[in-house]
Amino acid sequence: MAVHSSLSSPLGPPACETDAKPLQFIDEMTRNADAVQHTVLAEILSRNASTEYLRRYSLDGATDPQTFKAKLPVITYEDLQPEIQRIASGDRSPILSSHPISEFLTSSGTSAGERKLMPTIKEELDRRQLLYSLLMPVMNLYVPGLDKGKGLYFLFVKSETRTPGGLLARPVLTSYYKSDHFKTRPYDPFMVYTSPNEAILCPDSFQSMYTQMLCGLLQRNQVLRLGAVFASGLLRAIRFLQLNWHDLATDIRNGTLNSRITDPSLRDCILKILKPDSQLADFVSDECSKEDWEGIVTRIWPKTKYLDVIVTGAMAQYIPTLDFYSGGLPLACTMYASSECYFGLNLNPMCKPSEVSYTIMPNMAYFEFLPLEPNSGSDSSPKLVDLVDVEIGKEYELVITTYAGLYRYRVGDILRVTGFHNAAPQFHFVRRKNVVLSIDSDKTDEAELQKAVENASELLKEWKASVVEYTSYAETKTIPGHYVIYWELMVKEAGDQEGKGKWPSKEVMEECCLRMEESMNSVYRQGRVADHSIGALEIRVVKSGTFEELMDYAISRGASINQYKVPRCVNFTPIMELLDSRVVSTHFSPALPHWTPARKC
Repeated sequence: MAVHSSLSSPLGPPACETDAKPLQFIDEMTRNADAVQHTVLAEILSRNASTEYLRRYSLDGATDPQTFKAKLPVITYEDLQPEIQRIASGDRSPILSSHPISEFLTSSGTSAGERKLMPTIKEELDRRQLLYSLLMPVMNLYVPGLDKGKGLYFLFVKSETRTPGGLLARPVLTSYYKSDHFKTRPYDPFMVYTSPNEAILCPDSFQSMYTQMLCGLLQRNQVLRLGAVFASGLLRAIRFLQLNWHDLATDIRNGTLNSRITDPSLRDCILKILKPDSQLADFVSDECSKEDWEGIVTRIWPKTKYLDVIVTGAMAQYIPTLDFYSGGLPLACTMYASSECYFGLNLNPMCKPSEVSYTIMPNMAYFEFLPLEPNSGSDSSPKLVDLVDVEIGKEYELVITTYAGLYRYRVGDILRVTGFHNAAPQFHFVRRKNVVLSIDSDKTDEAELQKAVENASELLKEWKASVVEYTSYAETKTIPGHYVIYWELMVKEAGDQEGKGKWPSKEVMEECCLRMEESMNSVYRQGRVADHSIGALEIRVVKSGTFEELMDYAISRGASINQYKVPRCVNFTPIMELLDSRVVSTHFSPALPHWTPARKC
């Protein structure tokens, strides 16, 4: 029952008294966004005035936006690498921050090149915790009764490394899960997980996944929501259940724990809650042994109200598969964050995935926005725009200044303004600012590639098939070069779990190639038709489970299981060799795509 409090927020009356203050905080921050931003910048510049970086640009103690923008350049990670390397090597002088750098937060390891090292300070954990504390009060406005059950969230840590100077380097979520903010968090009936800390904190991904799934099965009738960081992570958990349900059912039936679970504290923890339950074991076996896994989530966890996963950006391509396994449960995208900074939250978390917009919280960092000018020349330098001055409908690249010592740093995210909550803008995440494929003068980005895959996969529907995963590379060994797209397919018919279903014909797959080419931009199609600088697009269909092997390989090389995202373009030889060794069929576009010269004005 909603509580009508004097602290009620315009978002709606809080679901309980404890939600009132967080909702009021959101209202105050967004209503006074410009003033909050000025305060944040002044705090960052004043506390870090003596740092080597700010002294280099002769700020002389100035804390106003005008001087800051006039004197400090907009930078990328490459610009900052010398300073970061010095800190990583042990230089403890105030180079970027007057507060000691406590650790480095690493990028996911799936981007091109080496993982980035993002400096952070201890108090950033407080800021991240603050944003986390706002999520459930917002969700409670839309989904009642979440305090009456638990969340089955598949959360993982990565064993950290140390830099030559002794600083920890680890993914941002590993840092958070290993912090006291998470490990000793106070009891909150709205934030109770089925997984004990011991399962989440186990560095072995198999043992962690196995015990988290086991706990989720043991408490199946208490689960009200399922989640992971990315959609791909939740699908990986479902695939894990497909492969390991027999062992899980055996443990439930006998009250014993699989011998592969060797972590002592984890074994002790699970054995304390594991009791023989033949009825539950029979249920798990009956459901999981069926060939049809459609709706498996709600069949096993019948009280589930939504899935809490990121399905924006490149993750959008998982939506049909999530719908298949969940029976069409709502997909909630709750927050927007990165290794560099936590940015904001979705104030309408139960909206359609295509409508997700994140409200930037102005207390998290100082935000600027570089307008995307698609028609401007490479020499033009658009003026950066303040948080409150962005325009609805326009796209911007996000630029941040943080308490931890990033100044006017280009994050690389492209955002489109969809509206405002009070004075704070709301953004739709469009894509990462990375060209995925290029053969000649063509430049195909992640969003274009995904749209082409979506358009082509429409042709698979009559075969009850879908693309469950894909990646690509630019094949330049041939003359001319051409795009190669790897597809892993799922056929929703009896036998398809073993890859023996009724697969799309050769002609349909060739038509998929052409449909993808028709979806590409005009520069690509000109290269195909007029310039003959690009060869026919090729689709290589790989065996079921190939992309899971790809993920295992990436994790073995240091990627975080929480943050792992399938790279939409690959050029690392071992990965390409793995993909090519799993190819079951190849198909080329049978014709040229449509293209006509643009009329001259």
